[in-house]
Amino acid sequence: MKKNSSLLFKIYQKFNSLVPLSIASICLLWTQISHASEPKPWQWYFQPPATPVMEQIIEFHNLMFFVEVGIVLLVLGLMVYIVVKFNSKANPEPTKTTHNTVLEVVWTVIPIVILIVFAVPSMKLLFFMEKAQNPEMTLKVTGNQWHWSYQYPDNGNFEFDSNIIPDEDIKPGQRRLLEVDNQVVLPVNTEIKVLLTARDVMHNWAVPAFGIKIDTIPGRINETWMKVTKTGTYYGQCSELCGVAHSRMPIAVKVVSKEDFKQWVKKAKSEFARSDKNTILRLAQFKKSK
Repeated sequence: MKKNSSLLFKIYQKFNSLVPLSIASICLLWTQISHASEPKPWQWYFQPPATPVMEQIIEFHNLMFFVEVGIVLLVLGLMVYIVVKFNSKANPEPTKTTHNTVLEVVWTVIPIVILIVFAVPSMKLLFFMEKAQNPEMTLKVTGNQWHWSYQYPDNGNFEFDSNIIPDEDIKPGQRRLLEVDNQVVLPVNTEIKVLLTARDVMHNWAVPAFGIKIDTIPGRINETWMKVTKTGTYYGQCSELCGVAHSRMPIAVKVVSKEDFKQWVKKAKSEFARSDKNTILRLAQFKKSK
């Protein structure tokens, strides 16, 4: 039994390492696979993971994919067997079988066992995703129609709005519908607690490379966490239909070294000092650009 379990585990490990490469090879027949932390046209696989959560999500996906492919091949094989063995030529007189107790037990028990096997790693992953164990800082995210507001409670409690850059202001090399005027800046390799809410209607803060997709709900605070392990700029979008400009609520997160983050915080404290006048001006400019 132990020998069989060890063999199955080795097969899964090998498969888990080959699945991304295999899927990437297939995608290359149609388009260039994504190597950046942003969506690509005709992208078929995940963006490269940038957090431990996303790494585990991909591993769990590959495990499920391995089992599901086996089930599909088994069912396909059974269908071919039935068509060949029980066609009208081979069996001119149809069978009068009404039931088979053994088969009925088998096709009931096996799916239950498979679901139980999936449930264990699934529940572990859900609990792992839920809350930070030892957060080093907090980021508060607020959804608005139709922009995001970010607050840094542990770094001076400054706050700023993040609006989409209109098409006419996009510069060469920038990404249409993904660039914002003020990016979220976070330190690399830092456990960050994220608190999310909304001021008006429900939104959804989603960054695929982080493995985060969570609702922001008026009057309620949702919590998640992230620990980004690679520097760079990561993009996401609002993923809850929230009104006419829902598609114009991008998310841009710039992850920098801890030293660069400290320097940015010093600058941001003065740049984003609380001012009702500045807030009104920003919103007015955004409305005008629409």
